[in-house]
Order: sequence, then C-alpha cells, then structure tokens
Amino acid sequence: MGVFLKTEILPDCHLGVWEITEDFDSLYSMVNLVAVEKAKLDSFKNISRKVEWLSVRALVKTMIGKDTRILYNSENKPFVRGNTHNISISHSNNLTAVLISKDKRVGIDLEFMSGKIGKVANKFINDKESITTDPEMEKFHLYLHWCAKEALYKILDKQDINFRDGLTIKPFSPDEQGYMSGCAVNGNGVEDFELEYLQHDNYALVWCVKE
Repeated sequence: MGVFLKTEILPDCHLGVWEITEDFDSLYSMVNLVAVEKAKLDSFKNISRKVEWLSVRALVKTMIGKDTRILYNSENKPFVRGNTHNISISHSNNLTAVLISKDKRVGIDLEFMSGKIGKVANKFINDKESITTDPEMEKFHLYLHWCAKEALYKILDKQDINFRDGLTIKPFSPDEQGYMSGCAVNGNGVEDFELEYLQHDNYALVWCVKE
C-alpha cells in the first residue's frame, strides 16, 4: 500500500505513515542504497526487519523527494546525514511512522494495541497521571500514555530520563484524535510539551514537535 498519511503539520515539519504491504524486492526497488547501507541491510537476519528498514527509507524519500541516508548515534537515535533534518522513527506491526523537520525537535511513537498493556501499567503510569475507568477506552488511554512517553523520551535524546516518574502526561479525556500535555524532568530541569495523537484502526500514534 505504501504511504497512507503524509501531511505538513507545521511549516517545514512533515508527518508520514507507511503501511507495509510490499515484499522485500518491491521495497528494495524503491530506494537507491549506497554500499554502507547495503551492508547494514544485509546484517539483519530477519526478513521482517529488512522490510521494516527499507520502509523507512521509502517513506522518507516520498516525504522529502530524494533518497536520504539515515544514521544512528551511540544512543541509537536516528539522524539524517549532514544533519540537514531532525528525524524520529517508529514501527509497529505493519506500520512505519516518521516525523521530520529541518529546524524543530521531533518525537513520534506508534503502537499496535494488543491486550497486554494493562498488566504492565504500573511500570509507566505514575501517581500524577489518570486513566479513564471506561472499559471501552481504558486500553487506548494506556497506549496513548505509553506512546506519549516514548515520543518525549525520543525528543529528549533518551538522556537521563526516568520513564515512569520523570515523564508525566497531564490528565485528559481520550478521543479518536486530539491533544495532550506532558512534562519532563531530568538533569536539565523541567520542560513542558504539547503532543498530538490519533487512532488508526488498532494503532495509537502520538507525536510531539518543539523548537
């Protein structure tokens, strides 16, 4: 299927989501890889990991109009060669999501909503946070908290963060799409964030953009 969502959410800040229905050969034909990238692709043993990796390159190519080399730092945070863009990437099940901007900080997370998250909620929900008691919305609400914290974790470069207590999502009532506010506390102090979210089929998607 390829891209089913591509939008400019702010000036020079683009969100894209790719549904992976293509096989390896189809995705490989969509991108032009240099030797180092081919070696990286060959290093993956699992074909699904190869397909996932290629889907990111195909998606970014459609978003900015050219093949783009994506590298990773020591914290496994992705960046664009030459630091021409800030980029955040997420995968889950058959979807790949990318948020990219030339000058803004970005964080994104995508999760397929299985039925298991309630069993581990105490590991990432802190005492300041509130989850709905509506049984039809509870799972989605939990996944939105998880995705929001992952997005903040990424935008903060994964540095000096207590995932449960250092990241707080302020109380909100979940809908199919909407906004939420978050707060992060680490060695650099306290910082507030605004996040946006949506539900697509059985997926939760949350993203954050900040100067």
